[in-house]
Amino acid sequence: MKYFSLLLLISTLSFAQNYQQYVNPMIGTGGHGHTFPGATVPFGMVQLSPDTRIDGSWDGCSGYHYSDNVIYGFSHTHLNGTGVSDFGDIMLMPTMGEPSLDNKVYSSKFSHSNEKAAAGFYSVKLDDDNIDVALTTSTRVGFHEYTFNNSGQANIILDLNHRDHLIMGEVRIIDNKTIEILRRSEAWARDQYVFSRIEFNQPMTITKVNNNAFAPAKVTDQFFAGSLLAISFSKQVKKGEKLLVKVSLSPTSYEGAKLNMSEINHWDFKTVRTEAEKLWNKELSKIEVTSSDKNKMAIFYTALYHTMMQPNIAQDLDGKYRGRDNEIHTAKGFDYYSVFSLWDTFRAAHPLYTLIDKKRTADFINTFLKQYEQGGRLPVWELASNETDCMIGYHSVSVMADAMAKGIKGFDYEKAFEAAKHSAMLDHLGLDAYKKNGFISIDDEHESVSKTVEYAYDDWCIAQMAKMLNKQEDYQYFIKRSQNWKNVFDWETGFMRPKKNGGWDKPFDPREVNNNFTEGNSWQYSFFVLQDIPGMIKAYGGKEKFEAKLDEMFNSESKTTGREQVDVTGLIGQYAHGNEPSHHMTYLYNYIGKPEKTTAKVHYILNEFYKNTPDGLIGNEDCGQMSAWYVLSSMGMYAVTPGNAEWTLTEPYFDKVKIHFENKEELTITKKAHKGYLKEVMAKAQKEEFSEITPVPVIEADSKSFKDKMKIEIASQNPGDVLYYAIENASNPSSAKPAWKKYANPLEVTETATIKAYAERSGKTSNTIAATFVKKPNDYTITIKSQYNPQYHAGGDAGLIDGILGSENWRKGDWQGYQGQDFEGIIDLRTSKKVTSLSARFLQDSRAWILMPTKVEFYTSDDNQNFKLVKTIENKLDAKNTDVQIANFETTIPEIKARYIKIKAYKYGKLPEWHQGFGGDAFIFIDEITIK
Repeated sequence: MKYFSLLLLISTLSFAQNYQQYVNPMIGTGGHGHTFPGATVPFGMVQLSPDTRIDGSWDGCSGYHYSDNVIYGFSHTHLNGTGVSDFGDIMLMPTMGEPSLDNKVYSSKFSHSNEKAAAGFYSVKLDDDNIDVALTTSTRVGFHEYTFNNSGQANIILDLNHRDHLIMGEVRIIDNKTIEILRRSEAWARDQYVFSRIEFNQPMTITKVNNNAFAPAKVTDQFFAGSLLAISFSKQVKKGEKLLVKVSLSPTSYEGAKLNMSEINHWDFKTVRTEAEKLWNKELSKIEVTSSDKNKMAIFYTALYHTMMQPNIAQDLDGKYRGRDNEIHTAKGFDYYSVFSLWDTFRAAHPLYTLIDKKRTADFINTFLKQYEQGGRLPVWELASNETDCMIGYHSVSVMADAMAKGIKGFDYEKAFEAAKHSAMLDHLGLDAYKKNGFISIDDEHESVSKTVEYAYDDWCIAQMAKMLNKQEDYQYFIKRSQNWKNVFDWETGFMRPKKNGGWDKPFDPREVNNNFTEGNSWQYSFFVLQDIPGMIKAYGGKEKFEAKLDEMFNSESKTTGREQVDVTGLIGQYAHGNEPSHHMTYLYNYIGKPEKTTAKVHYILNEFYKNTPDGLIGNEDCGQMSAWYVLSSMGMYAVTPGNAEWTLTEPYFDKVKIHFENKEELTITKKAHKGYLKEVMAKAQKEEFSEITPVPVIEADSKSFKDKMKIEIASQNPGDVLYYAIENASNPSSAKPAWKKYANPLEVTETATIKAYAERSGKTSNTIAATFVKKPNDYTITIKSQYNPQYHAGGDAGLIDGILGSENWRKGDWQGYQGQDFEGIIDLRTSKKVTSLSARFLQDSRAWILMPTKVEFYTSDDNQNFKLVKTIENKLDAKNTDVQIANFETTIPEIKARYIKIKAYKYGKLPEWHQGFGGDAFIFIDEITIK
């Protein structure tokens, strides 16, 4: 096992110490950390935690936010630090007196002074009814202890409509102490199944039911069902009496939930809590750090704790699990997991697991491979056997390549390569254009720059897998694809830039957060060449210029432009530690022989962006990634390039760190050993010899459409490239063989045409690119009275009358967007003309705050002052319809002569209470206005 020459590797017997005492689950529950404080065990199926948010708000994604003072109940599934709300399954809430099934009534105020959170334990006092709640858990069973401090009728509310949308719920009454539940719900995971078994330690009576089945439910019924379902269970209690509840979960069946309940076959709450603490101590003791600073100890062990809250075991005790095909399968030889936030966790969390959790790493990969077999492709962001397709890339291959490079066994390398290659050869999410052109353009797919550079890294990972398996042809193919980042890198400005219609998109501001990047801007993506750092340094002009560029990023104004992106937090200049694309950048100084700069930046972040407070995380936890960065960096190491077995080093944050491995060996890291070493440290560059590609040329013009003629220029990244072009138009159709010519001077087109071009350097040709230029169907002009959002300009005012229609993928930039205002525009037909038809296209994507106008009015005029209303068209599309749709507001009018046409589209207004963006201003998206 090779890591670092300066570190001591010895054999010993490790043992669990009491590190769970340092864990503070409240870290990240405030600010934008999106963590939850409740009880769970390492990688457990159950996350039993209080819910203070049921509105799907950004800072309520985990169900809890420290700023709240009302608890709605205690549910058994939660997500750790994600940016989208889901889970909150099987919610129970104790109350006193006459039961209510209204969450505004059964909820209770609470105080943080009466709240305690620890590893595997949570407790709180519910102020409204003076009830003490204590929670603990095993892997698949949640354990509740309710202490009623007043005598009277005690109730336990079960509300299956809590948080995400209930597709169908079932409750089966087995006896007066036992019930079975199916909750099938829809949110981020579109079709989630949770089976549950609830056991009370005392007989309970059903006192109230609310459901929407065909026949009204009676409290004496033994079975309840519906897409609305809540029940209260009650009994009389004495002052101080305790009521205990066990809740098991299963993704497969009622039988699975009954089997899983056997994890806790008694009613001793203290024993269950003690066992949970033992599980945490076993895992947390894998890394021992030494410090007299209690806050540092709390931050480190809470960070390590957060990395172990997911992925979550997703199989019953007998190995049965629900696959991506929604069928029930049995895991053989591995454990099946769920919740893979791979866009985040491939960077640091999974490399951390390769150090301290090799068995689970193999299990994760076996889970990937079963999802590939049962669902048709590797997971991107899998949740509860559903692919959410949130985020980008196919970063499962990074996890697999990293494990293979580090020699981790326990999964089929050949099957892993097959699955990786399959993912890379699909034709969705911009991959078709990426394979054809060597990059993704705005015209092809939104988030085009981010997808191009992340696909290129993933391709390098596949190439490494091919090399290890001696698949030379595949290696050559994917190693060439891994150089595609050069096709979106502008040597002149030194930035990764979006391209549109063959050229650089303009205007360009590297600080601008827009739909060409994934949760970031060009600064935050221009250093994402993990697979070829020497090549990236060369592209910037060498070590000195690369250092200057890094310095410029860290020293720039800590402010972005463009769209407000809540993920972009923790800014140091344009470096954003609160979001994942920046996480490797501090370590790039190591590659140019400036390790002292890496150390300074890393230690600043460790000191300033991680605190032992509820708002102690600078950004979303993102399923352990934010904390994994802390764990690795504080130990003085980081995996800049997962898929490469080497680690890059920096000065450790702690005086001494000891890592215990599964094979009973251990690694000791000391700050003293690093100090002398850092004078010479420079991470080993990849030994790989890349076959240089010739980047594609750039086709430049003032716009995509033109009135009479258009000048077009073709340029290359290297002045020595030889450029070739071909023109396809009506006189030279695409069916004819292209007449390729050597480019020497600017071109001019006078009709709609497609220009194709490629570059040649030292006998190597680039991919062929194409740009289409459209002659406008008329000479109309337009004056827009409203102000479009700069993010959604569609090429400027003329984009509304250029004859080019936008698609349902509005993120590609072909629509004009107006927020919080009506749209008004006047078209000048240049002369008085006969008009018989008027139309305007609008788009609705309700989830993205884009709604149809409430109505559209068309006016005509001869003098641009006196306008006559000729037609009003009311909107008929429901705002609650979440499908992305285009509607053409069109009318035929009696023939009329006019020179000016005015169109007014009336805004929807503020988003209503049912919308996740309640209170925000809706957008109007308009594309093409047509006059006949």
